[in-house]
Amino acid sequence: MRSVGGVIGLWCGLWLAAAFAADPRTDRCVILISVDGLANFYLDDDRAEMPTIRRLIREGARAEGTVCSFPTVTWPNHTTLVTGVPPRKHGVIGNNYFDREKVAAVPFIPDPLFDKEEIVKSPTIYDVAHQAGLKTAGVIWPATRSAKTLDWSVPDMAGDDAWTKYATPAWMDELRTAGIPVDKHGTWVKDAGGGVQRDWLYTRLAAHVLKEHSPNLLLVHLIELDHVQHKFGPQTPEAYWAVNYEDDRVRNIVEAAGRSSKKVTIVLASDHGFHPINKEIRPNVLLKQQGLWDDDKKLARCVSQGGGCMVYVLDAARKTELVAQLKDQFRAVDGVVAVLEPAEYGRIGQPTPAEDPRAPDLWLAAKAEYSFVDADTGDDIVAPRATPGGTHGYLPDQAALYGTLVLWGDGIKAGAKLGRVSNQDVAPTMAKLLNVALPTADGKALDAALTGK
Repeated sequence: MRSVGGVIGLWCGLWLAAAFAADPRTDRCVILISVDGLANFYLDDDRAEMPTIRRLIREGARAEGTVCSFPTVTWPNHTTLVTGVPPRKHGVIGNNYFDREKVAAVPFIPDPLFDKEEIVKSPTIYDVAHQAGLKTAGVIWPATRSAKTLDWSVPDMAGDDAWTKYATPAWMDELRTAGIPVDKHGTWVKDAGGGVQRDWLYTRLAAHVLKEHSPNLLLVHLIELDHVQHKFGPQTPEAYWAVNYEDDRVRNIVEAAGRSSKKVTIVLASDHGFHPINKEIRPNVLLKQQGLWDDDKKLARCVSQGGGCMVYVLDAARKTELVAQLKDQFRAVDGVVAVLEPAEYGRIGQPTPAEDPRAPDLWLAAKAEYSFVDADTGDDIVAPRATPGGTHGYLPDQAALYGTLVLWGDGIKAGAKLGRVSNQDVAPTMAKLLNVALPTADGKALDAALTGK
């Protein structure tokens, strides 16, 4: 796997040239707020109480949904939001993947193993902003562990000692002195209730860094809505409560930004939408029934991404035969809407195994109301869930999976209508707002939303 160190070396001259050629907006602060799982459909749902977000829409610009990266899960899409490229280029291909040599699943989420430079292959908006001399901060942004170009950072990690090891030490000391309970984070991450206290804490961290350090770029990730929808499903009473709760957290950040010494632009986004689910697809049960996986034979394995699934064939000598066999077998499974071969990966923004050894030999996509799981026990390949819930990870070209995008504040045209956009457009739009170059992005700045001032 190519490390980002080589990529940074490749682009270093370009970044430096951009930094000297441009006049970075030292007077502006761009705040990217990701509300994890805030589907675009909530913005048009009268049952969703979000007075702050609707105020930002009235006074700013809104997209009619963002088409997200496949699989529509957290780690790949947060990386797309800050790089402007799909997983095929930025390298974070799922929330996890399967290592053929170790014969084990390897997690990206929540950054337990890898530093940012080991997994993110494309330059990010915070890389180029930092190279241009601007100040950058991140509050639990995925795939930012040990990111050298974030001046103030707490990573999106579990564990009692995660922030002690990987957060910016001087900032942690400041936060403790200010009475912000950062040392509770490890305990709150383990709380079965999810992220209520955590999101409260994250907005306090954002307010602190805005007041004390006035960064030019701040990334904030809010997580409770995603947790609630996984447990109860979207557009349930619990989900509507969580939407309102997250709107309050957005209000906290907007109010804190109002006290900033800089001109403030808010970019409110989400990483994916949601489907309700009531059935499970267990592809590893099929592999066991075919004699491809047991205690003695490890010939193929599947790794779930919710509404998407990776299929790895581990028997190199029989790979062509087994890929063809499994392709036909999975196409016959109830709830599977697509079986994609490497020749088709370009259209879903994923690398082939020839391009990236972590890539699967097949991608599966589920229908709405079905979700892949990794379990390989029992005899049923498809079974009802014990309780209803919700998930994402599906192919992104469906309205329920569209993410949210709202832009507000300095440099934004009030009332601008953007139509449907790609989440690859977010990073180059922020780059234009900061007047820094991000030439590696595939997306384009959303000029229809920008005043040019």
